Amino acid sequence: MIDVLLGLQWGDEGKGKIVDYFAPGYDVIARFQGGPNAGHTLYVDGKKTVLHQIPSGIFHEEKVNLIGNGVVLDPVTLKRECETVASFGVDYRKNLFISERTHLILPTHRAIDKASELAKGNDKIGSTLKGIGPAYMDKTGRNGLRVGDLLDKNFTTQYIRLRLKHQKMLESLNFHEDISAWEEEFFDALELLRQFNIVNGEYFINDKLRKGNKVLAEGAQGSMLDVDFGTFPFVTSSNTISAGVCTGLGVAPQQIREVFGVTKAYCTRVGSGPFPTELLDETGELIRNTGHEFGSTTGRPRRCGWIDLVALRFACMINGVTQIIMTKADVLDNLDTLNVCDKYLIDGRETDEVPFQMNRLQIEPVYRTFEGWKTDITGITAYDVMPGSMKAYIDYLDTALGVPVKYICNGPGREQIVVTGKNK
Repeated sequence: MIDVLLGLQWGDEGKGKIVDYFAPGYDVIARFQGGPNAGHTLYVDGKKTVLHQIPSGIFHEEKVNLIGNGVVLDPVTLKRECETVASFGVDYRKNLFISERTHLILPTHRAIDKASELAKGNDKIGSTLKGIGPAYMDKTGRNGLRVGDLLDKNFTTQYIRLRLKHQKMLESLNFHEDISAWEEEFFDALELLRQFNIVNGEYFINDKLRKGNKVLAEGAQGSMLDVDFGTFPFVTSSNTISAGVCTGLGVAPQQIREVFGVTKAYCTRVGSGPFPTELLDETGELIRNTGHEFGSTTGRPRRCGWIDLVALRFACMINGVTQIIMTKADVLDNLDTLNVCDKYLIDGRETDEVPFQMNRLQIEPVYRTFEGWKTDITGITAYDVMPGSMKAYIDYLDTALGVPVKYICNGPGREQIVVTGKNK
């Protein structure tokens, strides 16, 4: 069976820590989409580390970690991550496997990403400039190079052919930066990549399932950044929802059991795009500073706001979420009152549905106000002793979402997770 763990907002929900927490209960941890635009933060032996492409189960040496075919892989970023993992004494070569169908991010993909974003001017979508979009474009355009191609003696010829095509695109975008240093890094990293366990990913994962292994599929970004169902065009280039597990790993839908949805106790977003509950005041600044809300991949300040139940209900619906994990609840410890967005007011009418094109509309959030708990919850280990006002906040979310909040994170540490005991 496969359990899925994914984000319900615009990414940065704290999925890395949660995967690390759940990993001991699984045999295989698998990434099924996204690329180095992900930033999953973990604390290992008290030290902060950020993984961008390697599954967050890598620090559990007895676990198998798989980078699935739905991921787009930057060999340079992978090499740097491997060096970080090795510094913790982990032999990544032993338990990290890569699907041969995984597409590669080339230096020219990064250049096209940068050139395209610059060409948009004021209409920038907030790309991380990691080459993700152009790599997925080559995938759907049937031009991309895959990890399995590295084992082909004609790989260099294939690379040159694709690079020439990209250079014409770059010329049309008036981009003339020298990327030779990027290419040197790229080919150096390919030598390491060739030494990995490159496998036929779909047979590999299904064989594990046939043997009764438990698989945790680790999502990247968040549901509201899904290329189909997110706040288009301010979205990522892959399917971040649970359906992406099937195409990103090569497994059948009936293999999926639990869907764990991760949400912060409030909302954040990096880059451009609609954000109905954004706070452009002292409260928003307080949440940002208290929660250290700066992008783990880009370093950009995150936009902060109140929790949005309209978007959360939508995300729970399209993912089939069975359990909710709330992160960073402690960030709200010092607030007198909390607001929860229940509905949107659009053109004078209230709605509890996410509209087709949010960025074309004036959306006013309709709030319900709750009393803050004004208590340091970071040391609490049992839900029963949580402040009453916090329980009221959680109970309301349970009812409004129709999905139980089963876990609450009250700090960044591995052990700072409280089980609520709530059931479906």
